[in-house]
Amino acid sequence: MAQPSQLFRVLDTFKDQVKDAVWALSSCICQQSAKVKINGRTFNIIKVLGEGGFSFVYLAQDEHSGRQFALKKIRCPTGSDGVKEAMREVEAYRRFKHPNIIRILDSAVVQDPDGEGKIVYLFLPLYKRGNLQDRINANVVNRTQFPEQEMVRLFKGTCEAVRAMHKYRAVVNANASSSSNSGAAAAPSRNTQHQQHQQADGDHDDDDERFPQPEGDAEGGYSYDGVSVPLMTKHKVEDEGDVVFDGDEELAKGQFQPNEVADPRKAELVPYAHRDLKPGNVMISDEGQPILMDFGSTIKARIAIENRSQALLQQDIAAEQSTMAYRAPELFDVKTGQTLDEKVDIWSLGCTLFALAYSHSPFENTQTTEQGGSIAMAVLNAQYKHPQSAYSQGLKDLIDSMLKANPADRPDIDQVIETTDRVLRSLS
Repeated sequence: MAQPSQLFRVLDTFKDQVKDAVWALSSCICQQSAKVKINGRTFNIIKVLGEGGFSFVYLAQDEHSGRQFALKKIRCPTGSDGVKEAMREVEAYRRFKHPNIIRILDSAVVQDPDGEGKIVYLFLPLYKRGNLQDRINANVVNRTQFPEQEMVRLFKGTCEAVRAMHKYRAVVNANASSSSNSGAAAAPSRNTQHQQHQQADGDHDDDDERFPQPEGDAEGGYSYDGVSVPLMTKHKVEDEGDVVFDGDEELAKGQFQPNEVADPRKAELVPYAHRDLKPGNVMISDEGQPILMDFGSTIKARIAIENRSQALLQQDIAAEQSTMAYRAPELFDVKTGQTLDEKVDIWSLGCTLFALAYSHSPFENTQTTEQGGSIAMAVLNAQYKHPQSAYSQGLKDLIDSMLKANPADRPDIDQVIETTDRVLRSLS
């Protein structure tokens, strides 16, 4: 039975979703865009691009410059605790630097106009080609499928993004302890309210066992291959009135410079797990490259489960933040004495590649969706079948290697990429 606190949270979430839905619907009926003012600028909300359990993503346009963004709106009715949790997503966007990982352009924390808690806004690049789930849906409608070479190429780029997380290195130095209260707080920012919030809440992060304390790039950490770029900072071009984000050009071209602060001799491996890898969280750039996004579920990958309380906590977090049909079996039934690690993402990558090939996850089939079967039981037993297709045996073997019920039997991300390269070479 759900606890009262859980019921209240569900009701609050439903109420917030209704508010956003009414806002979007009313803007359509009135034939004019809703508007929101953030950081002194006015943005027209053109339409809803997507929604999750706790957030909406809008197509937003700067009223003055005409520049368009994907604006993610996260409601935090619980106040500072909710804002602190939302800001961890901002920190994750800033932490990982890679051509296949989405970059955050700006963020803001504002008071909810209805007076109920706060709202966190995230400004993200707009990808007009949608995401991999959109491509899957189009395949279903048009009765088509991905060409195998294109599909494997998109999958490899996604894996490269995941490797930047699994191979993240945090630099250990004398200043780490003084700055570790908030990775994002060290970033230059004109958002005073954002900074004040982090300074107020940062001291309590170490006590939050749900989200082990991060070491952000602002502290000298770096992503895969020891490369990084300066954190984005916003400045205004007074003559044009536009908003420019430092680092845009370098990021777009993939020209990353080594972080001069980072000394590999003082760096330690601190793997992070995305925890919600799926086709809907991989955008497609204008150049056709996969771009990993949505880091709201990201935490340090390796978590030792020492007692039943910790096990249940991790199960609850996974149930709330990790999509069931792509969730690793060890997150359905967390056992005392085990250590959760980045292999949860390897399972999700296997599900994602399966979905690209066959238009659904391996555990969303007729039995589980129409005949009352249990997705959880199918996942725990790794029960799935490859539909008939013209795809190569190498592709099927790659999928099978990742969908092992025992995490120890799954390859690591380097091995997945190596096997993916072999499949690509066989298709050339």
